[in-house]
Amino acid sequence: MESYEIIVICLLGSFIVLLMTGFPIAWILAGLSLIFTLIGIAGPEYFGIDTYFLDSWSDFAIVVNRTWNLMENWVLTALPMFIFMGLMLERSGLAESLMKNFVQVFGRFRGGLAIAAILIGILFAASTGIVGASVVLLTVLAMPIMLEQGYSKSLAAGVLASSGTLGILIPPSIMLVIMADQLSLSVGDLFLGAVMPGLILGCLYIIYVLITAAVNPKAAPAPTHLEPLTFGVIMRTLVSVLPPLVLIFAVLGTIFFGVATPTEAAGIGAFGAIVLALVNGRLTLKVIREVSYETTYTTAFIFGIFLGATAFALIMRSLGGDQFIEHILSSLPFGPSGIVIFVLGLAFLMGFFLDWLEITLIFLPLMAPVIIALGFDPVWFTVMFAVALQTSFLTPPVGFSLFYLKGAAPPEVTTIDVYKGVIPFVILQLIALGMVFAFPQIVLWLPAQAY
Repeated sequence: MESYEIIVICLLGSFIVLLMTGFPIAWILAGLSLIFTLIGIAGPEYFGIDTYFLDSWSDFAIVVNRTWNLMENWVLTALPMFIFMGLMLERSGLAESLMKNFVQVFGRFRGGLAIAAILIGILFAASTGIVGASVVLLTVLAMPIMLEQGYSKSLAAGVLASSGTLGILIPPSIMLVIMADQLSLSVGDLFLGAVMPGLILGCLYIIYVLITAAVNPKAAPAPTHLEPLTFGVIMRTLVSVLPPLVLIFAVLGTIFFGVATPTEAAGIGAFGAIVLALVNGRLTLKVIREVSYETTYTTAFIFGIFLGATAFALIMRSLGGDQFIEHILSSLPFGPSGIVIFVLGLAFLMGFFLDWLEITLIFLPLMAPVIIALGFDPVWFTVMFAVALQTSFLTPPVGFSLFYLKGAAPPEVTTIDVYKGVIPFVILQLIALGMVFAFPQIVLWLPAQAY
Protein backbone atom coordinates (compact mmCIF):
# COMPACT_ATOMS: atom_id res chain seq x y z
CA MET A 1 0.00 0.00 0.00
CA GLU A 2 1.31 3.45 -0.94
CA SER A 3 2.12 5.86 1.90
CA TYR A 4 -0.35 8.47 0.65
CA GLU A 5 -3.10 5.84 0.82
CA ILE A 6 -2.27 5.22 4.48
CA ILE A 7 -2.62 8.96 5.17
CA VAL A 8 -5.99 9.11 3.38
CA ILE A 9 -7.25 6.11 5.39
CA CYS A 10 -6.08 7.80 8.62
CA LEU A 11 -7.86 11.01 7.59
CA LEU A 12 -11.18 9.24 6.94
CA GLY A 13 -10.82 7.06 10.03
CA SER A 14 -10.13 10.08 12.24
CA PHE A 15 -13.21 11.82 10.89
CA ILE A 16 -15.49 8.85 11.64
CA VAL A 17 -14.04 8.37 15.14
CA LEU A 18 -14.32 12.05 16.07
CA LEU A 19 -17.94 12.10 14.91
CA MET A 20 -18.75 9.80 17.82
CA THR A 21 -17.56 12.44 20.28
CA GLY A 22 -20.48 14.76 19.53
CA PHE A 23 -18.12 17.65 18.76
CA PRO A 24 -19.47 20.11 16.13
CA ILE A 25 -18.93 18.60 12.68
CA ALA A 26 -17.76 21.85 11.09
CA TRP A 27 -14.92 22.13 13.62
CA ILE A 28 -13.99 18.46 13.19
CA LEU A 29 -13.67 18.92 9.42
CA ALA A 30 -11.69 22.16 9.69
CA GLY A 31 -9.42 20.87 12.48
CA LEU A 32 -8.57 17.64 10.68
CA SER A 33 -7.79 19.65 7.56
CA LEU A 34 -5.18 21.69 9.43
CA ILE A 35 -3.67 18.67 11.19
CA PHE A 36 -3.34 16.57 8.05
CA THR A 37 -2.00 19.53 6.07
CA LEU A 38 0.82 19.65 8.62
CA ILE A 39 1.34 15.89 8.34
CA GLY A 40 1.34 16.11 4.56
CA ILE A 41 3.93 18.90 4.51
CA ALA A 42 6.17 17.41 7.19
CA GLY A 43 5.68 13.81 6.09
CA PRO A 44 8.82 13.25 3.99
CA GLU A 45 11.12 14.93 6.52
CA TYR A 46 9.75 13.87 9.91
CA PHE A 47 7.64 10.76 9.30
CA GLY A 48 9.56 9.10 6.49
CA ILE A 49 6.49 8.91 4.24
CA ASP A 50 5.82 10.34 0.81
CA THR A 51 2.83 12.63 0.42
CA TYR A 52 1.00 13.14 -2.83
CA PHE A 53 0.70 16.80 -3.81
CA LEU A 54 1.21 18.87 -0.63
CA ASP A 55 4.43 20.86 -0.68
CA SER A 56 3.77 23.89 1.52
CA TRP A 57 1.09 25.84 3.38
CA SER A 58 0.41 27.76 0.18
CA ASP A 59 -1.40 24.64 -1.08
CA PHE A 60 -3.80 24.90 1.86
CA ALA A 61 -4.31 28.62 1.16
CA ILE A 62 -6.34 27.63 -1.90
CA VAL A 63 -9.20 27.00 0.55
CA VAL A 64 -9.66 30.79 0.77
CA ASN A 65 -10.45 30.98 -2.94
CA ARG A 66 -12.69 27.92 -2.67
CA THR A 67 -14.60 29.55 0.21
CA TRP A 68 -14.98 32.79 -1.74
CA ASN A 69 -16.37 30.90 -4.73
CA LEU A 70 -18.73 29.03 -2.41
CA MET A 71 -20.14 32.20 -0.88
CA GLU A 72 -20.53 33.78 -4.33
CA ASN A 73 -22.46 30.80 -5.68
CA TRP A 74 -25.82 32.02 -7.00
CA VAL A 75 -27.36 28.54 -6.79
CA LEU A 76 -26.89 28.34 -3.03
CA THR A 77 -28.94 31.51 -2.61
CA ALA A 78 -31.94 29.21 -2.98
CA LEU A 79 -31.10 27.41 0.29
CA PRO A 80 -32.22 30.05 2.83
CA MET A 81 -35.31 30.86 0.77
CA PHE A 82 -36.42 27.22 0.59
CA ILE A 83 -35.75 26.87 4.32
CA PHE A 84 -37.77 30.03 5.01
CA MET A 85 -40.61 28.74 2.83
CA GLY A 86 -40.78 25.45 4.71
CA LEU A 87 -40.69 27.01 8.16
CA MET A 88 -43.30 29.62 7.25
CA LEU A 89 -45.63 26.95 5.83
CA GLU A 90 -45.26 25.03 9.07
CA ARG A 91 -46.84 27.99 10.86
CA SER A 92 -49.35 28.91 8.17
CA GLY A 93 -52.10 26.54 9.35
CA LEU A 94 -52.07 24.76 5.99
CA ALA A 95 -51.30 21.33 7.42
CA GLU A 96 -54.05 21.57 10.05
CA SER A 97 -56.62 22.37 7.36
CA LEU A 98 -55.42 19.51 5.16
CA MET A 99 -55.48 17.00 8.02
CA LYS A 100 -58.97 17.99 9.13
CA ASN A 101 -60.43 17.62 5.65
CA PHE A 102 -58.43 14.57 4.55
CA VAL A 103 -59.53 12.68 7.65
CA GLN A 104 -63.15 13.33 6.72
CA VAL A 105 -62.66 11.89 3.21
CA PHE A 106 -60.06 9.13 3.61
CA GLY A 107 -60.28 8.37 7.30
CA ARG A 108 -63.55 6.42 7.05
CA PHE A 109 -61.75 3.41 5.48
CA ARG A 110 -59.39 0.91 7.06
CA GLY A 111 -55.95 2.46 6.81
CA GLY A 112 -57.52 5.72 5.67
CA LEU A 113 -55.92 7.87 8.38
CA ALA A 114 -52.48 6.57 7.40
CA ILE A 115 -53.19 7.24 3.72
CA ALA A 116 -54.32 10.76 4.58
CA ALA A 117 -51.04 11.32 6.45
CA ILE A 118 -49.02 10.03 3.47
CA LEU A 119 -50.86 12.30 1.02
CA ILE A 120 -50.32 15.29 3.28
CA GLY A 121 -46.66 14.28 3.58
CA ILE A 122 -46.35 14.27 -0.23
CA LEU A 123 -48.01 17.69 -0.53
CA PHE A 124 -45.90 19.11 2.27
CA ALA A 125 -42.74 17.60 0.77
CA ALA A 126 -43.48 19.29 -2.55
CA SER A 127 -44.06 22.57 -0.73
CA THR A 128 -41.29 22.73 1.88
CA GLY A 129 -38.35 20.32 1.60
CA ILE A 130 -37.73 20.60 5.38
CA VAL A 131 -37.77 17.12 6.93
CA GLY A 132 -37.75 18.14 10.58
CA ALA A 133 -40.72 20.49 10.20
CA SER A 134 -42.72 17.92 8.20
CA VAL A 135 -42.14 15.00 10.60
CA VAL A 136 -42.92 17.03 13.72
CA LEU A 137 -46.01 18.61 12.19
CA LEU A 138 -47.41 15.31 10.91
CA THR A 139 -46.72 13.66 14.27
CA VAL A 140 -48.42 16.40 16.27
CA LEU A 141 -51.46 16.47 13.98
CA ALA A 142 -51.96 12.80 13.07
CA MET A 143 -50.46 10.63 15.81
CA PRO A 144 -53.09 11.42 18.50
CA ILE A 145 -55.93 10.79 16.01
CA MET A 146 -54.42 7.51 14.83
CA LEU A 147 -53.82 6.23 18.36
CA GLU A 148 -57.34 7.27 19.40
CA GLN A 149 -58.75 5.20 16.54
CA GLY A 150 -56.79 2.13 17.66
CA TYR A 151 -53.97 2.17 15.09
CA SER A 152 -50.87 0.12 15.78
CA LYS A 153 -48.27 2.39 17.35
CA SER A 154 -45.50 0.96 15.17
CA LEU A 155 -47.53 1.42 11.96
CA ALA A 156 -48.43 4.99 12.89
CA ALA A 157 -44.81 5.79 13.72
CA GLY A 158 -43.51 4.26 10.49
CA VAL A 159 -46.05 6.06 8.32
CA LEU A 160 -45.44 9.49 9.87
CA ALA A 161 -41.63 9.26 9.97
CA SER A 162 -41.33 8.04 6.37
CA SER A 163 -43.96 10.43 4.98
CA GLY A 164 -42.28 13.42 6.59
CA THR A 165 -38.92 12.29 5.19
CA LEU A 166 -40.19 12.56 1.59
CA GLY A 167 -39.33 16.26 1.80
CA ILE A 168 -35.62 15.55 1.38
CA LEU A 169 -36.23 13.92 -2.02
CA ILE A 170 -39.34 15.46 -3.58
CA PRO A 171 -38.48 18.96 -4.90
CA PRO A 172 -37.89 21.59 -3.70
CA SER A 173 -35.19 19.72 -1.76
CA ILE A 174 -32.24 21.41 -0.09
CA MET A 175 -30.31 18.13 -0.46
CA LEU A 176 -30.69 18.27 -4.25
CA VAL A 177 -29.59 21.92 -4.29
CA ILE A 178 -26.40 21.01 -2.43
CA MET A 179 -25.78 17.96 -4.64
CA ALA A 180 -26.16 20.12 -7.76
CA ASP A 181 -23.62 22.57 -6.38
CA GLN A 182 -21.10 19.86 -5.46
CA LEU A 183 -21.25 18.15 -8.86
CA SER A 184 -21.84 21.27 -11.03
CA LEU A 185 -25.17 19.94 -12.25
CA SER A 186 -28.38 21.79 -13.05
CA VAL A 187 -30.65 22.14 -10.01
CA GLY A 188 -33.62 22.08 -12.36
CA ASP A 189 -32.54 18.75 -13.86
CA LEU A 190 -32.19 17.18 -10.41
CA PHE A 191 -35.54 18.61 -9.28
CA LEU A 192 -37.33 17.21 -12.32
CA GLY A 193 -35.47 13.92 -12.11
CA ALA A 194 -36.46 13.39 -8.47
CA VAL A 195 -40.20 13.98 -8.97
CA MET A 196 -41.08 10.49 -10.21
CA PRO A 197 -38.96 8.56 -7.66
CA GLY A 198 -40.54 10.62 -4.88
CA LEU A 199 -44.07 9.92 -6.12
CA ILE A 200 -43.24 6.22 -6.55
CA LEU A 201 -42.13 6.11 -2.92
CA GLY A 202 -45.39 7.72 -1.82
CA CYS A 203 -47.38 5.17 -3.85
CA LEU A 204 -45.39 2.28 -2.33
CA TYR A 205 -46.19 3.62 1.13
CA ILE A 206 -49.92 3.72 0.31
CA ILE A 207 -49.86 0.19 -1.15
CA TYR A 208 -48.14 -1.10 1.99
CA VAL A 209 -50.76 0.53 4.22
CA LEU A 210 -53.61 -0.95 2.17
CA ILE A 211 -52.06 -4.43 2.31
CA THR A 212 -51.41 -4.12 6.05
CA ALA A 213 -54.99 -2.98 6.70
CA ALA A 214 -56.36 -5.90 4.65
CA VAL A 215 -54.14 -8.53 6.30
CA ASN A 216 -54.33 -7.14 9.84
CA PRO A 217 -57.47 -4.98 10.26
CA LYS A 218 -56.68 -4.34 13.93
CA ALA A 219 -53.50 -2.47 12.94
CA ALA A 220 -55.46 0.15 10.96
CA PRO A 221 -59.17 0.05 11.89
CA ALA A 222 -61.85 2.23 10.33
CA PRO A 223 -63.31 4.98 12.58
CA THR A 224 -66.97 4.85 13.55
CA HIS A 225 -67.99 8.44 14.29
CA LEU A 226 -67.29 10.47 11.14
CA GLU A 227 -69.95 12.62 9.52
CA PRO A 228 -71.48 11.23 6.30
CA LEU A 229 -69.46 11.76 3.14
CA THR A 230 -71.32 14.49 1.26
CA PHE A 231 -70.61 16.68 -1.74
CA GLY A 232 -69.90 19.58 0.64
CA VAL A 233 -67.22 17.56 2.48
CA ILE A 234 -65.55 16.64 -0.81
CA MET A 235 -65.61 20.23 -2.07
CA ARG A 236 -64.20 21.49 1.23
CA THR A 237 -61.34 19.01 0.88
CA LEU A 238 -60.64 20.04 -2.71
CA VAL A 239 -60.56 23.70 -1.69
CA SER A 240 -58.06 22.91 1.10
CA VAL A 241 -55.76 21.24 -1.44
CA LEU A 242 -55.71 24.23 -3.79
CA PRO A 243 -53.23 26.45 -1.82
CA PRO A 244 -50.41 23.88 -1.68
CA LEU A 245 -51.03 22.91 -5.32
CA VAL A 246 -50.78 26.56 -6.38
CA LEU A 247 -47.56 26.93 -4.40
CA ILE A 248 -46.13 23.73 -5.91
CA PHE A 249 -46.95 24.97 -9.40
CA ALA A 250 -45.48 28.39 -8.61
CA VAL A 251 -42.18 26.79 -7.56
CA LEU A 252 -41.80 23.66 -9.70
CA GLY A 253 -44.01 24.78 -12.60
CA THR A 254 -41.95 27.89 -13.23
CA ILE A 255 -38.80 25.74 -13.32
CA PHE A 256 -40.39 23.12 -15.58
CA PHE A 257 -41.62 25.69 -18.12
CA GLY A 258 -38.39 27.69 -18.03
CA VAL A 259 -40.04 30.80 -16.60
CA ALA A 260 -37.71 31.02 -13.60
CA THR A 261 -34.44 29.57 -12.41
CA PRO A 262 -34.52 27.42 -9.23
CA THR A 263 -33.13 30.35 -7.26
CA GLU A 264 -35.86 32.67 -8.54
CA ALA A 265 -38.47 29.97 -7.91
CA ALA A 266 -37.24 29.74 -4.31
CA GLY A 267 -38.01 33.44 -3.89
CA ILE A 268 -41.48 32.89 -5.34
CA GLY A 269 -42.03 30.02 -2.91
CA ALA A 270 -40.93 32.07 0.10
CA PHE A 271 -43.28 34.88 -0.90
CA GLY A 272 -46.12 32.40 -1.48
CA ALA A 273 -45.64 30.93 2.01
CA ILE A 274 -45.91 34.42 3.50
CA VAL A 275 -49.13 35.01 1.56
CA LEU A 276 -50.63 31.71 2.78
CA ALA A 277 -49.78 32.56 6.38
CA LEU A 278 -51.37 35.99 5.92
CA VAL A 279 -54.55 34.58 4.35
CA ASN A 280 -54.92 32.08 7.22
CA GLY A 281 -54.44 34.81 9.82
CA ARG A 282 -51.19 33.32 11.12
CA LEU A 283 -48.76 36.03 9.97
CA THR A 284 -47.62 38.00 13.02
CA LEU A 285 -44.42 39.80 13.97
CA LYS A 286 -43.65 36.96 16.37
CA VAL A 287 -43.97 34.37 13.59
CA ILE A 288 -41.81 36.42 11.21
CA ARG A 289 -39.16 36.84 13.91
CA GLU A 290 -39.15 33.12 14.82
CA VAL A 291 -39.05 31.94 11.19
CA SER A 292 -36.29 34.41 10.31
CA TYR A 293 -34.22 33.29 13.31
CA GLU A 294 -34.64 29.59 12.53
CA THR A 295 -33.83 30.20 8.85
CA THR A 296 -30.65 32.05 9.79
CA TYR A 297 -29.66 29.36 12.31
CA THR A 298 -30.24 26.49 9.89
CA THR A 299 -28.50 28.26 7.01
CA ALA A 300 -25.51 29.12 9.20
CA PHE A 301 -25.31 25.50 10.37
CA ILE A 302 -25.29 24.22 6.78
CA PHE A 303 -22.75 26.78 5.58
CA GLY A 304 -20.53 26.11 8.59
CA ILE A 305 -20.34 22.48 7.51
CA PHE A 306 -19.86 23.70 3.93
CA LEU A 307 -16.74 25.63 4.92
CA GLY A 308 -15.30 22.77 6.96
CA ALA A 309 -16.08 20.28 4.20
CA THR A 310 -14.47 22.55 1.60
CA ALA A 311 -11.18 22.51 3.53
CA PHE A 312 -11.50 18.76 4.23
CA ALA A 313 -12.20 17.90 0.59
CA LEU A 314 -9.28 20.07 -0.58
CA ILE A 315 -6.81 18.32 1.71
CA MET A 316 -8.17 14.88 0.93
CA ARG A 317 -7.72 15.53 -2.78
CA SER A 318 -4.28 17.05 -2.21
CA LEU A 319 -3.23 13.92 -0.32
CA GLY A 320 -4.44 11.70 -3.15
CA GLY A 321 -7.97 10.90 -1.98
CA ASP A 322 -9.35 11.01 -5.53
CA GLN A 323 -6.80 8.50 -6.73
CA PHE A 324 -7.35 6.32 -3.68
CA ILE A 325 -11.14 6.13 -4.21
CA GLU A 326 -10.72 5.60 -7.95
CA HIS A 327 -8.20 2.81 -7.33
CA ILE A 328 -10.53 1.05 -4.88
CA LEU A 329 -13.58 1.27 -7.15
CA SER A 330 -11.72 0.28 -10.31
CA SER A 331 -10.16 -2.73 -8.57
CA LEU A 332 -13.51 -4.17 -7.54
CA PRO A 333 -14.28 -7.50 -9.26
CA PHE A 334 -17.53 -6.12 -10.74
CA GLY A 335 -18.62 -4.61 -13.99
CA PRO A 336 -19.73 -0.95 -14.24
CA SER A 337 -23.24 -1.73 -12.94
CA GLY A 338 -21.74 -3.67 -10.04
CA ILE A 339 -19.62 -0.64 -9.10
CA VAL A 340 -22.74 1.56 -9.06
CA ILE A 341 -24.52 -0.96 -6.82
CA PHE A 342 -21.48 -1.05 -4.52
CA VAL A 343 -21.43 2.76 -4.21
CA LEU A 344 -25.17 2.91 -3.50
CA GLY A 345 -24.83 0.15 -0.91
CA LEU A 346 -21.96 2.04 0.70
CA ALA A 347 -24.12 5.19 0.83
CA PHE A 348 -26.90 3.19 2.48
CA LEU A 349 -24.51 1.78 5.10
CA MET A 350 -22.91 5.18 5.76
CA GLY A 351 -26.43 6.50 6.44
CA PHE A 352 -26.52 4.42 9.62
CA PHE A 353 -23.67 6.46 11.09
CA LEU A 354 -23.40 9.73 9.16
CA ASP A 355 -25.84 12.50 8.34
CA TRP A 356 -26.80 13.07 4.69
CA LEU A 357 -25.00 16.43 4.69
CA GLU A 358 -21.59 14.96 5.52
CA ILE A 359 -22.05 12.16 2.97
CA THR A 360 -23.10 14.66 0.30
CA LEU A 361 -20.27 17.10 0.92
CA ILE A 362 -17.42 14.64 1.47
CA PHE A 363 -18.10 11.30 -0.21
CA LEU A 364 -20.38 12.15 -3.15
CA PRO A 365 -17.80 14.42 -4.88
CA LEU A 366 -15.22 11.63 -4.55
CA MET A 367 -17.38 8.82 -5.92
CA ALA A 368 -19.49 10.57 -8.57
CA PRO A 369 -16.63 11.34 -11.00
CA VAL A 370 -15.67 7.66 -11.11
CA ILE A 371 -19.27 6.63 -11.85
CA ILE A 372 -19.67 9.33 -14.51
CA ALA A 373 -16.37 8.26 -16.11
CA LEU A 374 -17.90 4.78 -16.52
CA GLY A 375 -20.48 6.33 -18.85
CA PHE A 376 -23.50 6.66 -16.55
CA ASP A 377 -25.78 9.70 -16.64
CA PRO A 378 -24.84 12.06 -13.77
CA VAL A 379 -28.45 13.12 -13.09
CA TRP A 380 -29.59 9.49 -12.90
CA PHE A 381 -26.78 8.53 -10.53
CA THR A 382 -27.21 11.62 -8.33
CA VAL A 383 -30.95 11.06 -7.89
CA MET A 384 -30.28 7.40 -7.05
CA PHE A 385 -27.70 8.52 -4.51
CA ALA A 386 -30.33 10.87 -3.05
CA VAL A 387 -32.84 8.01 -2.74
CA ALA A 388 -30.19 5.93 -0.96
CA LEU A 389 -29.42 8.82 1.40
CA GLN A 390 -33.09 9.30 2.23
CA THR A 391 -32.87 6.08 4.22
CA SER A 392 -30.32 7.79 6.51
CA PHE A 393 -33.21 9.68 8.12
CA LEU A 394 -34.87 6.40 9.12
CA THR A 395 -31.96 4.16 10.06
CA PRO A 396 -30.65 4.11 13.64
CA PRO A 397 -28.59 5.22 15.46
CA VAL A 398 -28.49 8.67 13.77
CA GLY A 399 -31.84 8.63 11.95
CA PHE A 400 -32.97 12.19 12.54
CA SER A 401 -36.60 11.54 11.58
CA LEU A 402 -36.75 8.99 14.39
CA PHE A 403 -35.59 11.62 16.88
CA TYR A 404 -38.03 14.21 15.52
CA LEU A 405 -40.95 11.78 15.77
CA LYS A 406 -40.07 10.47 19.23
CA GLY A 407 -39.77 14.00 20.55
CA ALA A 408 -43.21 15.00 19.25
CA ALA A 409 -45.09 11.71 19.83
CA PRO A 410 -47.20 10.91 22.92
CA PRO A 411 -45.31 9.19 25.78
CA GLU A 412 -46.91 5.79 25.13
CA VAL A 413 -45.08 5.55 21.78
CA THR A 414 -41.75 3.92 22.69
CA THR A 415 -38.45 3.90 20.85
CA ILE A 416 -38.97 0.22 20.04
CA ASP A 417 -42.34 1.09 18.44
CA VAL A 418 -40.58 3.67 16.26
CA TYR A 419 -37.79 1.31 15.20
CA LYS A 420 -40.21 -1.52 14.42
CA GLY A 421 -42.43 0.83 12.45
CA VAL A 422 -39.76 2.19 10.10
CA ILE A 423 -38.24 -1.16 9.07
CA PRO A 424 -40.89 -1.88 6.36
CA PHE A 425 -40.51 1.65 4.98
CA VAL A 426 -36.72 1.35 4.75
CA ILE A 427 -37.31 -1.83 2.73
CA LEU A 428 -39.77 0.06 0.50
CA GLN A 429 -37.14 2.74 -0.09
CA LEU A 430 -34.66 0.07 -1.18
CA ILE A 431 -37.31 -1.36 -3.53
CA ALA A 432 -37.80 2.12 -5.04
CA LEU A 433 -34.02 2.44 -5.39
CA GLY A 434 -33.94 -0.87 -7.26
CA MET A 435 -36.70 0.33 -9.59
CA VAL A 436 -34.80 3.53 -10.41
CA PHE A 437 -31.63 1.49 -11.02
CA ALA A 438 -33.42 -0.96 -13.32
CA PHE A 439 -35.39 1.72 -15.21
CA PRO A 440 -33.32 4.92 -15.59
CA GLN A 441 -36.12 6.63 -17.52
CA ILE A 442 -37.99 7.02 -14.23
CA VAL A 443 -35.44 9.76 -13.55
CA LEU A 444 -34.48 10.89 -17.03
CA TRP A 445 -37.86 11.15 -18.76
CA LEU A 446 -39.13 14.33 -17.12
CA PRO A 447 -35.90 16.37 -17.56
CA ALA A 448 -35.86 15.29 -21.22
CA GLN A 449 -39.40 16.61 -21.70
CA ALA A 450 -38.43 19.96 -20.19
CA TYR A 451 -35.77 20.49 -22.85
